[in-house]
Amino acid sequence: MIRKIIHIDEEKCTGCGICADACHEGAIEIIDGKAKLVRENFCDGFGDCLPVCPAGAITFETREAPEYDETAVKQARESREKDKMKACPVCSESSLSNWPVQIKLAPVQAPYFNNAKLLVAADCTAYAYAAFHEDFIRDKITLIGCPKLDDIDYSRKLTEIISGNDIKSVTVVRMEVPCCGGIEAAVKKAIQSAQKIIPCQIITIGKKGNIKQ
Repeated sequence: MIRKIIHIDEEKCTGCGICADACHEGAIEIIDGKAKLVRENFCDGFGDCLPVCPAGAITFETREAPEYDETAVKQARESREKDKMKACPVCSESSLSNWPVQIKLAPVQAPYFNNAKLLVAADCTAYAYAAFHEDFIRDKITLIGCPKLDDIDYSRKLTEIISGNDIKSVTVVRMEVPCCGGIEAAVKKAIQSAQKIIPCQIITIGKKGNIKQ
């Protein structure tokens, strides 16, 4: 069928892997230092990977491609979850690499912020999404908060962190509830205030623990 699908320019691709992290369908993999669309039927054509690419290597194209197979994507995701459980039937290792994690307690400068992929998450998300460590915390520096409970302006602290450190990318994980909009707004304001061009990805978790499209 003829449909919209992503195209990756390998000459522009730096192999940073941000697009592969952004693609929760599992359509993209890093092979030999380059991002590749390895499963065309897993690409939904929405392009969550497109805005996060710092090299501008991803675009849309309309061409002959297999139909998006939502059932296959779901089965593959469930298979990955089962593999994780088999690896450790009782528990899994924590992927957390920094402390403290609360935004209001975090330092504005620390060695772990250098060249870091920053994860800013609403604290409810870790309870709602079962594979939070594996899918979000791994290989990232984690900061959490709740704009409804903490009576502070997160954007000020986040601006200081982004301004004073070499932050490679920012991923925001929030719930679908309206109050979580505050943490998304704080991150966007901080990046703007820091006057830096940093890839920023927003991921929304549903109340049933699913990733909302």
